[in-house]
Amino acid sequence: MDFHALHEGVEPLLLPNAWDFASAAALAEAGFAAIGTTSLGVAAAHGVPDGTGGTEDETLDLAEKIVGLPVPVTVDIEAGFGLSPTEIGDFAARLADLGVAGINIEDELCDPELHEQRIAVIRERAPDLFLNARTDTHWLNPDPSLSDALERVRRYAGAGASGVFVPGISAGDDVRALVEAVDVPVNVLYEPGRSIEELAALGVARVSTGSLLYRAALHAAVTTAREIRAGGATAADVPGYQAVQDYIIGGRRRGSGGLK
Repeated sequence: MDFHALHEGVEPLLLPNAWDFASAAALAEAGFAAIGTTSLGVAAAHGVPDGTGGTEDETLDLAEKIVGLPVPVTVDIEAGFGLSPTEIGDFAARLADLGVAGINIEDELCDPELHEQRIAVIRERAPDLFLNARTDTHWLNPDPSLSDALERVRRYAGAGASGVFVPGISAGDDVRALVEAVDVPVNVLYEPGRSIEELAALGVARVSTGSLLYRAALHAAVTTAREIRAGGATAADVPGYQAVQDYIIGGRRRGSGGLK
C-alpha cells in the first residue's frame, strides 16, 4: 500500500523503528505495514552519540540496504546532519531516488523559519516523499509549551510537511488540540500504557516506537547474558540462528527485484 495512504486508515499506523538490516527484515517478516529507522539505534550501533549530525553516511547506507524490503521505508535524518537547507534537499532527493517512501526531520527547537525552509526545499526536491516534520517542544524543553507546539506544527504543515510529529506530548487534551490544529496526519511517540485504540479516538494517524525497540534489544541481550552467568535458564523463544539467516536471505531475495 502507498505510504501516504497508510496514514488514512481507521487505526493509526504503528511504525516500528529499525537500526540495521536484520531488525528491519525481521519487522517486515512480522507483518508490519511499514518500517522506520531510529537515529539513536543507527548512531549507537556505530559507536557515536545521537543527534550530533555524525551519521549521514551510515543513514544513507542503511537506507540502501533496507529499501528493497516489501514494505515502505521511512528514514530518520535527525535535524539534517548539520547540512544547509539546500544540502538537506539534495540528501532527501537521494533517498527518494533510492525508493525511500518518507523521511522524518526534527527541528531541535531551532528558529521555526529555518525548519520551514528545510521543509520547503525538501518538498521541491523530493515532492513524493512523505515528509514528517518533527518539533521538539515536548522532547527537549523541560517546560513544554502547547502553544509553541501548535504554532510550529501549523507553520510546518503550511510549508509543505506531509505530517507532523510531537514526541513527548501525552495529555489527551493536548493531543486532540494538536490534531485539530492541522490538516495533515499527526504522529506521536508510543508510550507504555497507552493503547492504540485510545490514540485513534484522539485522531492520531501514526504511532512511532522511536528508539524503544533498540533499547529493548539491548536490555534483552544484557538480561540474557546475566541469566547465563547466574546459571539460570535463558529465553527459549528467541529466534534461532537459521531464523536470523532467513531474515537476511529472504529480505535480500525479496528486494532483488527492485521492489521499493
